[in-house]
Amino acid sequence: MALPNWRGVFPAVTTQFNEDLSINLAETQRVIDGLIRDGVHGLIIMGTVGENNSLEPEEKRQVLAAAKEVTAGRVPVITGVSELTTPRAVAYAKDAEKIGADGLMLLPAMVYVPTEEELFRHFAAVAGASALPIMLYNNPPAYRVDISVPLLQRLAEIPTIVALKESAPDTRRFTDLANAIDESKMMLMAGLDDVALEGLLLGARGWISGLTNAFPKESVALYDAVVAGDLAKARAIYRWFLPLLHLDARHDLVQSIKLAEQVMGRGSERVRPPRYILEGKTRADVIAMVEKAAATRPSL
Repeated sequence: MALPNWRGVFPAVTTQFNEDLSINLAETQRVIDGLIRDGVHGLIIMGTVGENNSLEPEEKRQVLAAAKEVTAGRVPVITGVSELTTPRAVAYAKDAEKIGADGLMLLPAMVYVPTEEELFRHFAAVAGASALPIMLYNNPPAYRVDISVPLLQRLAEIPTIVALKESAPDTRRFTDLANAIDESKMMLMAGLDDVALEGLLLGARGWISGLTNAFPKESVALYDAVVAGDLAKARAIYRWFLPLLHLDARHDLVQSIKLAEQVMGRGSERVRPPRYILEGKTRADVIAMVEKAAATRPSL
């Protein structure tokens, strides 16, 4: 399979809820349309920030269909595959292809910590379930599973596995991976907001981002500056942005990002249990950070 043209900034889009915490598909579509209008290059639907594991199976299908409808082919739509078991992941991959997803972002099976061979079999089974291109998602701090370089070399031989979202905080991984895996088989994407610039400079083709939900134009400008070789501009944007980007590495990243999104008038902070909206000093601190960033945003 030829590598898809997944380049640029791909926000991990939030899923919007009504006051009773039912899904608000119209508001989710409004959020998506706003991001596209502000220049993002693609979308991750129902990743971590999209609260994948807080949605019922049928809700996931509804959200994906709504995303495809409003996107109308303007940018690629990649959907998270984050299930407890391999059969459930296989079933969702098949349905995602029928609904029209442009790709899958595939996570290890949730909760259970697999052996390396079990992890390979899980990924291989989902890869065999559809013809969709797959981006694997490596996030050891969040999911307690590290996709090793030797395992990625094996997985890169599977034709539909074409990309890796790398969210390990150690940026040396980008160079180790580039040295170990032919970039014609597997492209790298930066996946942790507060090492995004480092990842892009070290060869990542794009950035899967959380805080882009609140500041999409600045996120795109950061990427564009890197591509243009304007490192002074890239550094200036990154230094302005970094206090907020650190939110993406916290355990409450979903609540923090949705609160930032709300402060910027782009969405609602509502989240489903077991998450709850931020309160007290934590909430006040995040609001203050977002308001300061909005007041000091760089000239683009």
